[in-house]
Amino acid sequence: MWTVLVILLVAWAVLSIVGFVFEGLLWLAIIGIVLFVGTLVFGFIRQGARRAKA
Repeated sequence: MWTVLVILLVAWAVLSIVGFVFEGLLWLAIIGIVLFVGTLVFGFIRQGARRAKA
């Protein structure tokens, strides 16, 4: 599970960097940041649920 989350985080970070490098793609940077934060939150919620269950 963590492998998938790390791959997604890297993908969102790359999208954000590309969006900031090319000024016309600023919307891509915003989407990348939102998805990056969303993936982090999802990962922490899953980890917390797993710890509470065990």
